[in-house]
Amino acid sequence: MTESRALVAEGITLAYGDRTVVEHLDLTLAPGRITAIVGANGCGKSTLLRSLARLLPPREGRVLLDGKALNTMAPKAVARVLGLLPQSPIAPEGILVADLVGRGRNPHQKLLASWNKEDYKAVADALEATGIADLAERPVDELSGGQRQRVWVAMALAQDPDILLLDEPTTFLDVTHQVEVLDLLHDLNIRRGTTVAMVLHDLNLAARYADELVAVHEGKVYAQGPPTEVVTEELVLAVFGLDSSVILDPVSKTPLVIPIGRHRVG
Repeated sequence: MTESRALVAEGITLAYGDRTVVEHLDLTLAPGRITAIVGANGCGKSTLLRSLARLLPPREGRVLLDGKALNTMAPKAVARVLGLLPQSPIAPEGILVADLVGRGRNPHQKLLASWNKEDYKAVADALEATGIADLAERPVDELSGGQRQRVWVAMALAQDPDILLLDEPTTFLDVTHQVEVLDLLHDLNIRRGTTVAMVLHDLNLAARYADELVAVHEGKVYAQGPPTEVVTEELVLAVFGLDSSVILDPVSKTPLVIPIGRHRVG
C-alpha cells in the first residue's frame, strides 16, 4: 500500500492573464480515495487540476502537499509523489510505446544512473495493466487515439505515484475502453491505496467510480461529498443547466442522471 498523502488547496485564485478562472477555492483531496471533479465546460476543472499538479501557480492562496507549500518543493520530489495525465498530451515524434511509458520512471532516477529491476518491472506492469504490452515496440504516432490514451495512462502508472491526477483520462476512448480504464484506476486505488483525482465529463461514470464527487461551478466548489449526496436534480440544473431525472443505477446503486430534452416521450 502507498502512503496516504495530503493534497490541499487553500483559498486559491487561478487566472490566465487578466482572466480569473478559479476564485478563492478550498479543496481537500480525500487521501486513499477516488475523487471525480465535474462541471460544465469552462468552469475551471482542468485549471484546478493543473494547479494541484504544480503547473499553474495560484495568484492567491496556496496548494499544500503534506503541509508544505507545493511551490517551495523541488520538482523531482513533487513528481515522486504526484503523477499527472494532462488533457491532450503530445508525444515526441517517432517515440516507441515502451520508451514513452518508461519516461514515467524519470522522477525515480538519479543522475546518470542505469535502470534497475524495479524500473523494468514498473514499466512492464503498467503496459500489462493497460492492455498494451503487445504495442510496446510500436511508434506512438502510429496508434489510434484510444491506444495512445492508454499509453499515457500507462506512463502515469509507471511513475508509481502516491497521488494520481488525471484530466479526462477517458478522452478518445469508446465505451468499452472507458470502463476498462476506470476499472483499472479503481483497482489501483483498492490494491495500492493510490489517491486518484480525475476530471470527468460523464457525470454518470463519475458517480459510479468516485468515492468523492466535487462539482465546480463558475470557478468555485458548488458541492462536495459522496455521489449519493451530491448528485441531485437540483444540482444538475444549477451546475449543468440541464433538466433531468436522477434515479438509482440498478447495477452500481449510484445516482444515474437521465437528461430531459425538449422532445419528451409520454
